[in-house]
Amino acid sequence: MASVQREAALALPAPKVWAALREVSQPHRLFAGVLTASRLEGDVRTVTFANGMIAKERIIDVDDARMRVAYSVIEGPFTYHGASMQVVANGPAACRVIWITDFLPGDLESLVAPLMEAGCWAMKRNLEVALAPGG
Repeated sequence: MASVQREAALALPAPKVWAALREVSQPHRLFAGVLTASRLEGDVRTVTFANGMIAKERIIDVDDARMRVAYSVIEGPFTYHGASMQVVANGPAACRVIWITDFLPGDLESLVAPLMEAGCWAMKRNLEVALAPGG
């Protein structure tokens, strides 16, 4: 099994970042530039990537107390996939988003790691623009 972890530091309050992340029906807004579309039907989310790839994900949990979303890719090349994104406060005006993905087969790391890296940068850019004072 492979495990990829990425973190994004944001100069924004954790509750504001969590409010955006918890909207599991709108990842194409949060990850604009990496995702181009999404739709949620029940607990299954379909996302379209900028490269044309489509993934179906089951939303496992949206935990307001821990500011954590968990999901799993349910169609595609994985025999197992589990991921979570969690917002952690770093004082009143800053936070980190920790994104962890575990998956099989492990040789898919060359697909997963660059997408997570691009996703972190897109999320950071999009949130800091949208949520900045006057933004």
